[in-house]
Parts: sequence; structure tokens; C-alpha cells
Amino acid sequence: MASGKPGFWQRLIGRAGDEAVPSELSTLPLVQQTQAPGTSAASVKPAPAPPELHDFELGAEIGRGAMAIVYKATQRSTGRQVAVKRLALSREFSAEDLVDVRERFMREARAARQLEHPDILQVVDAGQDGRDAWIALEYVLGRDLSLFTKPGQLLPVREVVQLGARLARALHYAHSRSVVHRDIKPANVMLDRVNGSLKLMDFGIARVGDGSRTRTGLVLGTPSFMSPEQLAGLTVDGRSDLYSLGVLLYQLLTGVLPHQSDSMARLMQQIATESAPDVRIHRPSLPESLALVLTVALEKRPELRYPSGEQMARDLEAVLIMDLQAEPAASEPGAARPQDEAFAQTLRLTPEEAGQNRRSSAPAGEPHEPQDPARAS
Repeated sequence: MASGKPGFWQRLIGRAGDEAVPSELSTLPLVQQTQAPGTSAASVKPAPAPPELHDFELGAEIGRGAMAIVYKATQRSTGRQVAVKRLALSREFSAEDLVDVRERFMREARAARQLEHPDILQVVDAGQDGRDAWIALEYVLGRDLSLFTKPGQLLPVREVVQLGARLARALHYAHSRSVVHRDIKPANVMLDRVNGSLKLMDFGIARVGDGSRTRTGLVLGTPSFMSPEQLAGLTVDGRSDLYSLGVLLYQLLTGVLPHQSDSMARLMQQIATESAPDVRIHRPSLPESLALVLTVALEKRPELRYPSGEQMARDLEAVLIMDLQAEPAASEPGAARPQDEAFAQTLRLTPEEAGQNRRSSAPAGEPHEPQDPARAS
């Protein structure tokens, strides 16, 4: 390793490297204008017309969620094939919150539309449909990663780590442009294994629920993947997304979540106060280097996590090089395996020195070792 450059462990504990990345549907009827006291009607400027949904010819329904329906569609003006997601905001938000939510949605959609990255699903257009909203997205083939979180269908470890590095870099790109996703989870990542296509989805949508509450009083999002500060309702930055990415990788590697409970209150307490179990409890064959990366990503305090997606990507790539290469050719008995000198130091650290996650004994019964997905029924 060249002199003056931070080693793997120095990057892992976040004490060197890059600086922290800062955070930060048919045609709509004319919006009623309010006239401020002392101004004439002529001085009130009309609001700009929002994009119109009728530029899109909706086809078959291809997806449905709690708040949205997704259609395959064609953009009439360009002939481009897209996916249109219609969001039923009026069903989820109270009347007093609805105006603010729609405005927030349009701001976020405009910001997301500026993102041009090969691993981020492109936002084509967005607008409002009465009291609801819609967003047109690049149409891609593939399956979302939730398919690969089930026992017997887990991806090979090397592939998971490669995907993690790509997602970390895509997030770094978005964060450097002050766009935070806020809802990183397997269902929001599309993978086409045949063509090697990976797309991080739903930029411009996740923040619709940030700071607003549904009729049941719950902040929108997926609690199991939320960072402690997001669950607490605090302002979040890119490090919150990296925490969620750590949860995603943990689930892809093991088929279980680091924190899970039937009780929402108990789940929130776990995420806020309890260290995530060492990933090797669930899958002992995983390398220690990978467990250390997840330890840093899942730190409770944002300042102890990776300050940028680029640093997390570098460390995941270091894991690939040092611990997940193809088995080397047979060598003389007792020959030591070559290792990066800086990284070798981390292998001598105790669990207390390595980070928050103390390794404990495996649960009763043999730990599950996932099958190759090619053999899955």
C-alpha cells in the first residue's frame, strides 16, 4: 500500500479518507389563487402548469403497493416506454397535510430527475392528478432484490458484495448532489442478472412521507431498514442511506434482518439501542472483513459510520480482492496466504476493538448455509 494513503482499517473506522457527504396525472385543474391583502388580482401570477399525465398512454398494471399502482406506459411525445407510478396521496394523508406533501413530492421529483447514473432508475417526468400525484420512470426488466432474501434463493456472496459496492457508489453520486433516498430496501432495487443491470429505484418518492404522518400516525417507510436517527424523526443525511444499505446487505447474505420483532415498539427499541448481531452468527463461512464492513455501516451513531458511499464501496471491493477471490492454486503445505498489511492488522483486533458487534455463539441447531440459487426449486 502506497505511503500516505489510508489503509483498510483506517477507512473502516471512518477516521481517514473522504470528507462526509452533505445531506441535505390527467390534467390538473387550475390551482385556486389566494390574494394577499392590499394586492390586486392582476398582480397575482398564476402557478406554472404541471406536467400532464395525458402525455402517457397507460397500459397494463405491472405492480401495486400500499400507496401506489404502477403501469407500463408509452410517452406519446417521444414514443418511449416507461413505467408510471400513481400515488394515492389523498388516501394516506389528512387534508391539512396534503398540500405540503404534494409540494414536497414535486420538489423531490425534480431533484431526482437530475440524477443520471447507470445504477439509478431515471425519473422521466412527474406531476399531479387532482389531489394525488404521479411519476414516470425508466422502464427496465428484472426482479427486485426481495426475491433473493429468502432461504434457498440467496445470491452467491461474491455477487452480493459486488452489488453492494455498486449501490454504495450510486448513493455516493446522489448524496454528492444533495439527494437522500430515505427508503433503501431490497424491494427498491431492480436486478437483471442476465444483462448485469442494477437499478436503485424510487428516488423522488421516499421523502413524501418524511416529516408527515398517515392517518395511523406512522411515518412512511420501512422500519426494519431505517436508521436510528430516521426512526427518531431527526434530520437525516447520506449516512442514513448507508445504514439502510448495511441492513439490505445483511439480509441478502443471511436471509434474516439484523433486528426483527412482532412488536413495532420493540423493533424501534432494538434499532435505537441494540447492536446488530455479527453476521457470521447466521452464516459462519462469511469472511471477517465483510463482517467488519457491516459493523461500521450499522453503527448507531452516524458519525461512526462510513462518511460516504465511496468509502464503503472501496472497502467492499477490498473484501472481494482479499477474501472472496477464487481459491488459489495449491501451494506448499503451511504456506501463508498473502494479505494486505494494513488489513492484516484488523484480523488481530478483539471484538471490542473492531466495533460495536460482539460475536456470540450460534443459535441452537446447525446454521443455515444458503444454496446456490441455480439449484433452488
